[in-house]
Amino acid sequence: MSDDRVSQEASKNALTVHSQRKAGGSLPGTEIPSINIAQNGAGDVASEEDRPPPLPPRPKRVEAHRRVSNVVAAGFPSPQHPARPRLQATATTALSRTDIHTQSYQDGSRETYAASKQASPPTRSWGGWGSVRHLKIHDGDETASIRSAAPTLGTGGDVESLLGGFLGHDQASGSNILEKQLQEAGLEELDDSKEVEVLEDFDREFDEVGAGDEKNLDEEKLVAQWKSKRKHFMILSSAGKPVYTRHGDDNLISGYIGIIQTIISFYEGAQDQLRGFTAGGARFVIMSQGPLYLVAVSKLGESAAQLRVQLEALYMQILSTLTLPNLTHLFSNRPSTDLRRPLKGTEPLLSALADSFTRGSISTLFSALECLKIRKAHREVINNTLLQKRCESLLYGLVVAGGRLVSVVRPRRHSLHPSDLQLIFNMLFEAEGVKAGGGENWIPLCLPGFNKNGYLYMYVSFLDDQDRDSTEGQGSKASRHDEVAVVLISANKESFYDLRNMRDTVVEELEKNGSMSLIKNAIEKGRYAATDIVPGTVLHHFIYKSRANVQFTMPTYEPHFTTLKARRKLLSLYHTLHANVHAKNAHLNVQHCISRNSVSLAWVTPIFELYCVAGPNSSRNALAQSANKVGQWARREEERIFIIGGAVRFFQGAQS
Repeated sequence: MSDDRVSQEASKNALTVHSQRKAGGSLPGTEIPSINIAQNGAGDVASEEDRPPPLPPRPKRVEAHRRVSNVVAAGFPSPQHPARPRLQATATTALSRTDIHTQSYQDGSRETYAASKQASPPTRSWGGWGSVRHLKIHDGDETASIRSAAPTLGTGGDVESLLGGFLGHDQASGSNILEKQLQEAGLEELDDSKEVEVLEDFDREFDEVGAGDEKNLDEEKLVAQWKSKRKHFMILSSAGKPVYTRHGDDNLISGYIGIIQTIISFYEGAQDQLRGFTAGGARFVIMSQGPLYLVAVSKLGESAAQLRVQLEALYMQILSTLTLPNLTHLFSNRPSTDLRRPLKGTEPLLSALADSFTRGSISTLFSALECLKIRKAHREVINNTLLQKRCESLLYGLVVAGGRLVSVVRPRRHSLHPSDLQLIFNMLFEAEGVKAGGGENWIPLCLPGFNKNGYLYMYVSFLDDQDRDSTEGQGSKASRHDEVAVVLISANKESFYDLRNMRDTVVEELEKNGSMSLIKNAIEKGRYAATDIVPGTVLHHFIYKSRANVQFTMPTYEPHFTTLKARRKLLSLYHTLHANVHAKNAHLNVQHCISRNSVSLAWVTPIFELYCVAGPNSSRNALAQSANKVGQWARREEERIFIIGGAVRFFQGAQS
């Protein structure tokens, strides 16, 4: 029996060695004596039935497996690849970075899946950030997998390589292939079917509840009308006293305020702060700020983080009226204080700010400002005029035109926070109060980003009073956004006459050197069109944000987004893109979204953010090329579209 076992083992060894020889390899540690043993007893006992079938050669097997992986990853056949020489497998516990991908979604969930093996992206510097040369997609690349578009890797390479991996979507591909590619590449297929229903009659969103012919409606119909609003903002005190609501009056919302207060108190009693929840197709976000609770309810698809930023802006608006010490003092002495009395007269400011969020505020979404596009030399002349004519008590000086910033001067080591400038712009161009006061206004104002413990004093002068008088009574928002204003801010409450004299000399000098006409011409010209930047582009709209300068630029809404509803759809898309690429658990630097009505792209780098929207039939090649050209144009024209570097001068002014 022992001889039989020896003979069988020898036969197997001989077959193994013979297979390895046919494959062109050798067994590690195989010696001549073992071959002799196989030769001496190879045919004694082993039979044809006992012999296992020969194994196929290893290189061919690996090559076939690699071809199958490519076919599965791409969704359709790929071109043949030459065999890799000297293929060798070794035992390992390491995982390839590109073999396992994790896709993060907006709601916080994650999906892990395997992808076929590919080389890591090349490591390059950020020196060539402004060019997307790698976006060019060749016809032969259409069969390649687009799994590399999910930049869940460490960005050792530049974003250009990541972007080039997927911006070539061919809509001729079948729907099943497209869905698989969207999952693999981190592309998101947006379902905008519900948006049509949500935005139905959006023009009536800003009508007052029970206004006009509906004054005599019964309570049930008033409640139904109140619930039909897409977005609500409510502010209440920790004692449950209503402070502000965008829609409805105290009689209508008192019951809901009580419910909100009960829910918040329940969680606070359990030492668990309630930050938000989703119910009934709406997102509820709750923010606690000292003695106040601020609540946002939205059906417009914004993320919790975006709604929290909007609530923060409303809180800043309250602080701009009261300052933080006054607010704290009111509630420390009497927790049940009715804050509506101290805030009386500021409801239009709060409502104007809330309505801008409902329409869609790009400045709030991106925490950035838009500047008027003029030549750098012209901006320098305006800056120098403000510097030369400044008075000793000046802290900040602004020239604002058409709701966009033209020039800023500030003292050394002091800067204006974008949230503070947003409060100023809201007061000047959104609310009616300042313009109703005439051409000159003297306003005590707290800028929380600068100092939330005290007041500054703002002198505002609109420079086109005659034009305003000619259009008075029309109340058109377009006319207000076409006006030029000089804003001078001081820490000295007795500096009104000094600032007014400065305004007179500045305006006189601007008229003399031709700067005023240049500003008005730029306003009349309006924003540039996307086709002015990239002739023949597929882009309908884009937003380019300079992260270093905290400023953005965008083309005109016309001709694709002329209505309020169309603009809200566009802003909802930007909200979605922004939420996806800025989510805490997201690893995406690039995202490509496809819906029935549009194709969009978000591209985020350490230097800039670019968001593009094109028509539904746009190819990925055209979208990639347009994104590349917009980035190059913004880099080339940044001194015209942004206030950077020497455009803001420093001076030793009053810094009290």
